[in-house]
Amino acid sequence: MEPVSEPFTVDLRRLTVLRELQRRGSLARTAEALHLTPSAVSQQIATLARETGVPLTEKNGRGVRLTGQARVLLSHADVIAAQLERARADLETYGEGGRGSVTIGCLSSGILGLLPGVLRALAERLPRVRVDVVESEPPDLFTALDAGQVDVAVAVHFAAAPAHTDARYSRAELFTDVMDIAVPVGHRLAGRGRIALRELASDAWIVGDARSCVGAVARSVCAAAGFTPDIRHAVNDWGALAALVEAGQGVALVPRLVRAAYAHRELALLTTEDEVPPSRHVFAAVRAGAEGDPVLATVLDQLQLSGTELTGSGAGVLTRPADRP
Repeated sequence: MEPVSEPFTVDLRRLTVLRELQRRGSLARTAEALHLTPSAVSQQIATLARETGVPLTEKNGRGVRLTGQARVLLSHADVIAAQLERARADLETYGEGGRGSVTIGCLSSGILGLLPGVLRALAERLPRVRVDVVESEPPDLFTALDAGQVDVAVAVHFAAAPAHTDARYSRAELFTDVMDIAVPVGHRLAGRGRIALRELASDAWIVGDARSCVGAVARSVCAAAGFTPDIRHAVNDWGALAALVEAGQGVALVPRLVRAAYAHRELALLTTEDEVPPSRHVFAAVRAGAEGDPVLATVLDQLQLSGTELTGSGAGVLTRPADRP
C-alpha cells in the first residue's frame, strides 16, 4: 500500500499573525498591534513555517521581510478568509434572525458628521440589531476588522489605509470630503475668499500627528502645493484645532464633513484656486465575503445613502465618487 501523506493543515490564527506582519512590516509593530510579545510573534511565524514546510521570513538588516513563499501563502489566505466570511453570511441568512449586533469602526470626523444620520436610519431598518461604534483609523482599524473586533470599517484613504485592490476587503466608496483653509479672522488673506495654498507657505500651521489621517492628508496636500508646512501645533481633534485657529495660533485645513465642530468659531474659511480642491476620500469596508451578510449589507447600503444625502444637502459639503475629476 502507498503511504498516506499527512494532510496539509494550517492554523488560521497563525495566518492572521502573518497577515499583520505584512501590514506592519516589523515584528515589534506586529506584536504591538496584536498585543503579543515580539518573541511570541516570531514563534507563531516559525510554527507556521514548519506547518507549511517553507521559509516565510528572511533577514532584512536588523529586521525581517516576507519571502516569496509567504506572499503566495497570503494570497491563498485571503481566499480562505473570504470563503469563511461567505459561510458566516450564509448561516446568518439561513437562520433568518440576523446577527444580534454589529460594530462600526470609524474615524472621529465620520462619527461627528456621518454616523448620527446612519445610526438613526439603522434604528428603523434594523430595530432588533444592536449597533456599536468604536473610534479608530488605519492601520489599527483594519487590524480590528481582520480580528473580528469590528464588522464595518469607515476610513479615509491615505498611506496607512489598505489599497483599493486589497483582496482582504470588500470596499464601498462613500464620498469625497472637500477641505477648506481655516485662518484667523484678522489674517492678511481672510477677506480674499479664494487663495493659492502656497500663499500660506510662510505661515504657522496647525496639523495633526503624522501617523493619523488628520496629519497625513494635510502634509500631502501641502507637499503637492510645493512646500513643507511650518507645524507649530500637533492636534488631532477638529474642535481643538479650530479653537487654536480662532486664537490666532496658525492656519489649518479643515474638512467640510465636520463643520459642526467649528461652526461657532470666529474663523475665516477660504477655498483654494486649484482646479481640484484638497479633499479626503471616505470609504467603508468589510472583510471579503462578508458583504453577503444581510445585516452588514444593510449597514453598507445605509452608509452610502447617508453619504448621498450629505452630497445633495445643498451645503456644498461633499462630492460623490463619480464626480471626481
